[in-house]
Amino acid sequence: MNRNDLCYNHPFVTSTVSSHSGSPNIPASLEKLRLDGYLSSKNIAHASNDFGNIYHHMPSAVLYPKSVSDISSTIKHIFDMGSTSDLTVAARGHAHSLQGQAQAHQGVVINMESLKQEMYFHKGEFPYVDVSGGELWINILHESLKHGLAPKSWTDYLYLTVGGTLSNAGVSGQAFRHGPQINNVYRLEVVTGRGELITCSESQNADLFYGVLGGLGQFGIITRARISLEPAPLMVKWIRVLYSDFSTFTKDQEHLISSEDTFDYIEGLVIKNRTGLLNNWRSSFNPKDPVQASQFNSDGKTLFCLEIVKYFDPEETAKKIDRLLSDLSYIQSTLFLSEVSYAEFLDRVHTSELKLREKGLWDVHHPWLNLQIPKSRIHEFAEIVFGKFLTDSSTGPILIYPVNKSKWNNKTSMVTPDEEIFYLVAFLSSAIPYSTGKDGLGHILNQNKRIVDFCETALLGVKQYVPHYTTQEEWQTHFGPQWDVFVRRKSQYDPFAILAPGQRIFQKARAFS
Repeated sequence: MNRNDLCYNHPFVTSTVSSHSGSPNIPASLEKLRLDGYLSSKNIAHASNDFGNIYHHMPSAVLYPKSVSDISSTIKHIFDMGSTSDLTVAARGHAHSLQGQAQAHQGVVINMESLKQEMYFHKGEFPYVDVSGGELWINILHESLKHGLAPKSWTDYLYLTVGGTLSNAGVSGQAFRHGPQINNVYRLEVVTGRGELITCSESQNADLFYGVLGGLGQFGIITRARISLEPAPLMVKWIRVLYSDFSTFTKDQEHLISSEDTFDYIEGLVIKNRTGLLNNWRSSFNPKDPVQASQFNSDGKTLFCLEIVKYFDPEETAKKIDRLLSDLSYIQSTLFLSEVSYAEFLDRVHTSELKLREKGLWDVHHPWLNLQIPKSRIHEFAEIVFGKFLTDSSTGPILIYPVNKSKWNNKTSMVTPDEEIFYLVAFLSSAIPYSTGKDGLGHILNQNKRIVDFCETALLGVKQYVPHYTTQEEWQTHFGPQWDVFVRRKSQYDPFAILAPGQRIFQKARAFS
């Protein structure tokens, strides 16, 4: 079948493409696909941006698919051109990549949110939901709650697409128990770099299944996923306490994630030079002892916050929480509690987003740095980074919490440190536009580089999460022993390196042998 036949058999009568004179025109080879419609330059510019707001690569076209065949036909057409074309394809979710990973310079960006597919719920012994790869997790939450169900593992922010988080890992405070989101998937439908639509699972096309999970979009675009569900709680007890000693803080965190009878969500934060901290909590939390809490002074201290949640059972939650808290060594006067709905807790970051949007502080630079640090080196890391590098935590939250490696499936493409317990540490900074001070983009990027350089020089065995590298040698070091498998999968499922060029792992127009 020649290209003209392919285009004739797969007309894009339900799709739209946008281009404008400010970027390269849609290549003649793509015009043959009969993509109808012409949208404003605003759509092209939008596809050259992301949440990081640091990299801006202009595509040649943006596809708004109405069916999976729109996606497969586009990729198949580009694949058939082989190495004679330098066109690439990037799947764009809700654009929360940080360093241009969802961008395609002079290529095609596929807006996955346009792929509307109905959710299908199964309520049997092992409940699940089938959803589009472009579906937002917040929508899955609301729909699954109508059935008394919910996914087991989450991200802190829910306005992300299924395909986007499963291409990385998808982590939050439930990961110590259920593993990341990629551990809670039964089946995928994937369009490979050859344009083939393949259904895969642990028992069917398993190599592709495990490759795509955590595969950074390198082997295929997730068009549908079957997500494991569990009975959903209605309410949660949401608790915050503080520590001044890092060793005590980590000891308690590690105790909690290693216990059978424990909380349902466990995360931590590093707080430095934040005044009036407990007063800020009072808008959402109630102190267990108001008098003691009012006498606590946080000024100038480096503090560590343990944030924990227990899903609510009216008959036993209160006693169980008291018993679990009695094993911990936090500062007693800093115990704050709140009782909220399960949905309200999971969607907590969106509440903060709305407040930041009102102040014009959401669509700014987000030079985030996410690290995974072995338990054996976390104290060394903290001593240098929290003790010497960081002067305050005013540019954004600094998360730190441990997870159990045994809950992470080592068959996926996701790489983790080589220890049973490792810490997720996330520097979630927001840079003030045009600032040249400590809250400016330049300073934060330099600080991130200083942290990464220290980790490498000290041989801490750190792995980046949502990694960003500029050379293949760095990627090879990142994947370590898994690199050969990663390259083999690339050669098998995307031999012309069409997919996800923004990751900068493989060069386009080079077929893999």
